[in-house]
Amino acid sequence: MKFLKHLPNAITCLNLLCGCLALVLVFRSQLYIASCLLLAAMVFDFLDGTAARLLKAHSPIGKELDSLADVVSFGVVPAAIMYQLMNLAIAHSAAADYPVVVRLFLHIAPFSIAIFSALRLAKFNIDERQHTSFIGLPTPASAMLVIALPLMLHQDTAKYQALVFQPISLLVFSALLSYLLVSPLPLLSLKFSNLGVKGNELRYALIAASSILLIVLQAAAIPIIILLYIVFSLIETLFLKKTT
Repeated sequence: MKFLKHLPNAITCLNLLCGCLALVLVFRSQLYIASCLLLAAMVFDFLDGTAARLLKAHSPIGKELDSLADVVSFGVVPAAIMYQLMNLAIAHSAAADYPVVVRLFLHIAPFSIAIFSALRLAKFNIDERQHTSFIGLPTPASAMLVIALPLMLHQDTAKYQALVFQPISLLVFSALLSYLLVSPLPLLSLKFSNLGVKGNELRYALIAASSILLIVLQAAAIPIIILLYIVFSLIETLFLKKTT
């Protein structure tokens, strides 16, 4: 049964495979399918840690492999999606007439997400404080915010096109995500040490609220869910931890 020890790493490789396939689809302008593949990558990213805990198969190479897979799936691919969205936004706006230098900057700016995702993962690997909570926005959450845009366009193009195809908005969005990835903001870990309600109140509340929002708003719920995640994290840090 020694092969079971390699199961978590095999699942991590499936995360990386989804990221690689998604990257190909991004540059074929199939952003919706690429976003769906990133959702699959997130499932594998959750399952590899779960498998490692159940099988007691934690290893240094597994930790490094996980980060390498994440930098592709949740760093490079979201940056490429933002790059393609920026291309579309420039083509659909007055930015098409901007000076070449300005348009070049707008094209390059989304790749800050890949750079700061790599920095965030590198910091995570050497930061002993992030075993039970996160400092800075986790890369899957950042990727989730990015893929919300093509998912919203697929859901209702006419409704969200004017919102998404704004070069300045995409620029600000990229800059904000880049900052959140390496910010000192303490965030709630969604890993359950046990399934009891006590100590997991905020996690269960976030899951319940997220489920309702997804049913009602579908893809448009994702930014609200991430905002709730940040708010609940601040509640835990500022109030709950002070009373324990």
